[in-house]
Amino acid sequence: MGAEQLNGESPAGAPQGRSNGRWWPDSWPDRIRALASGELEPVVPRRAATVMLLRDTPDGPAVHLLRRRASMAFAGGAYAYPGGSVDPRDEHEALSWAGPDADAWAARLGCEPALAQAVVCAAVRETFEESGVLLAGPDADSVVADTTGEDWEADRAALVAHELAFAELLARRGLLLRSDLLGAWARWITPEFEERRYDTWFFVALLPEGQRTRDVSSEADRTVWLRPADAAAQYDSGEMTMLPPTITTLRALAVHTTAREALAACADQDMTPVLAKARLKGDDIVLEWPGHGEFTRTVRGRS
Repeated sequence: MGAEQLNGESPAGAPQGRSNGRWWPDSWPDRIRALASGELEPVVPRRAATVMLLRDTPDGPAVHLLRRRASMAFAGGAYAYPGGSVDPRDEHEALSWAGPDADAWAARLGCEPALAQAVVCAAVRETFEESGVLLAGPDADSVVADTTGEDWEADRAALVAHELAFAELLARRGLLLRSDLLGAWARWITPEFEERRYDTWFFVALLPEGQRTRDVSSEADRTVWLRPADAAAQYDSGEMTMLPPTITTLRALAVHTTAREALAACADQDMTPVLAKARLKGDDIVLEWPGHGEFTRTVRGRS
């Protein structure tokens, strides 16, 4: 749904008449007021990871996006990156690993080592589940070149069905998770007034040579490769619906001229969690995402 359907106004600083692509649940105003009055207990967010998969084109880097099915309970119809919730088995003790260890990732992600391992594992696993791309190899210097065979598809389906742990898949195929192929970019936490909440780490990775994305996610009805600037332009024109983290990361990626340059820029990204706030102003509600004024808006009161 567009922002106009919430209160008839565009977010502060956004072009007038260009907000059809923004996603604002109808339930937010009542839930915000209930939270402010103490009648609502915030849902505990689920840990999650998502990956901005990049590849170079003659016109600059492109990013892989999936459109979530309209029937999805969370962000239906919105474009997003491959990703999903951390699975308890992502903390598997026998996970084969190459690159920065759990302690190094814990320092970067701002969490405990066990959770850091699980988040990185979830990022790699979900990328394979939702795009067919696998950031793993037989040793610390190589990556599998092709994951399109029937045997690979059977393994991917088993992961999706929770019939197979990612650590088991890697062990059986003699592969190591390549954590060095990921760069941490951002962390966003779903607002306390949302019904379904996620604490999500955003990563960048390059499409491995020889691999290609496949339209295999059961949660998506369309996949595209777009230059970040082009995707952002389609959001601004109302052609594409996105949540704040998606459009924010796209705008940040758009300044880079190559995929490898964007990956290198991860080292300078601020990993402070972004959490939306809501405050009452008389009968109105003011929504704010700290540091992201593009999304500041006022929800009119009931009168």
